[in-house]
Amino acid sequence: MADTHNMPPDLFGFSSSPSRGESFQPLAERVRPRTLDDIAGQHHLVGPKGPLRRFLESGQFPSMIFWGPPGSGKTTLAEICARSLNYRFEQLSAIDSGVKDVRKALENAEKSRRTAHRTILFIDEIHRFNKTQQDTLLHAIEQGLIVLIGATTENPSFEVNAALLSRMQVYILKPLTAEEIEVVIQRALKEDVLFRDHTIEIAELDFLLQFAGGDARKALNALEAALSLLPKDALEMRLDRELFERALQHKAPHYDKGGENHYDVISAFIKSMRGSDPDAALFWLSRMIEGGEDPKFIARRMVIFASEDIGNADPYAITLAISVFQAVAMIGMPEARINLAQGVTYLASAPKSNASYQAINEALGEAKAMQDLAVPLHLRNAPTKLMKREGYGAGYTYPHNSPGHFVPQHYFPEGMEPKAYYRPGDEGREKYIKERLTQLWRDRYRS
Repeated sequence: MADTHNMPPDLFGFSSSPSRGESFQPLAERVRPRTLDDIAGQHHLVGPKGPLRRFLESGQFPSMIFWGPPGSGKTTLAEICARSLNYRFEQLSAIDSGVKDVRKALENAEKSRRTAHRTILFIDEIHRFNKTQQDTLLHAIEQGLIVLIGATTENPSFEVNAALLSRMQVYILKPLTAEEIEVVIQRALKEDVLFRDHTIEIAELDFLLQFAGGDARKALNALEAALSLLPKDALEMRLDRELFERALQHKAPHYDKGGENHYDVISAFIKSMRGSDPDAALFWLSRMIEGGEDPKFIARRMVIFASEDIGNADPYAITLAISVFQAVAMIGMPEARINLAQGVTYLASAPKSNASYQAINEALGEAKAMQDLAVPLHLRNAPTKLMKREGYGAGYTYPHNSPGHFVPQHYFPEGMEPKAYYRPGDEGREKYIKERLTQLWRDRYRS
């Protein structure tokens, strides 16, 4: 049996006859999931083939780090693992714990081991421990005194020292989707001891989901705050926009991610960048962020914009845009707003050219109408003797063997006159591309 002094009989909920103390717990604590099957989201970890489920089924549980945003279930998963394995559970917060607290926890684990009980030591915000504090845990992990579970919102590769990191598995928790947050909310209303006998209508669910931003705890706290403003004896409760705004002191943004306003704002955002106005672009970016827009959607549009509207006027723009997208996917909100802002200001300020965009559209139109034109023999590959006898590759001149690594030869299909699809402009780097192409293909690019 687990040590009841350090872990109450029910870490995750309440008994069928709730005590006075339980009713004063926050809603998020009262409805905390008790098993992996109760978890909303994190299917890659807790699903049928997920590593956590496999570990619990085998009874062999390694030390690990849960890396994920607030409200994604890090503490809940640690408690479920302890309960499922019947391990003693001890929790520390790295914010207000020091070496002395860690050593005390390890002493408790040693006492527990003497009675044949293993200990899971859960350290929240483990990235806040300094190197000395982290080193204190190494020997205990190696000797099997504890199973350590660390939780962090920061990249452990940067914040946890290599010696400790090498002894632990790292599992990434994802922000909950709107659908998963809705599951959490509906489950809470159905199962909570204080609200399950009430009829509760959430008239502004979209606002609540946007406010939560993938954080289950934030959603439940907001729900509880709104419910607290209604009469306790009311059997029917309706939560509308005005009630949420009053409870949270948070004005609901007028932005519909699936409606016309969504398309209007993203259009204004793109056109502001195209018009080289970084300030206006930042404003529309902020409108989307405040409205709960998916930051990866914004970043994807920026990647497209970099090629469509900047192109070779600044070839680095596409590299930056992709880097911003990768950063947004890795970091998540709210910090990803900084990555988005850097990308937006650069793209808006960069020289502009849509020459590549126009060129591919024109070329696609003609390629569709000219599918039957043959590839000239001199451009064909000749991997066999038969092909060589048939003239494949004959007459092709290797440009690198010619002065300037260039030779004027025909690269278009047989019977098709060469033409300029790509017409570079005079902005940025494209000015030099234009000069080079005009020199190489004088007839094609003559004014």
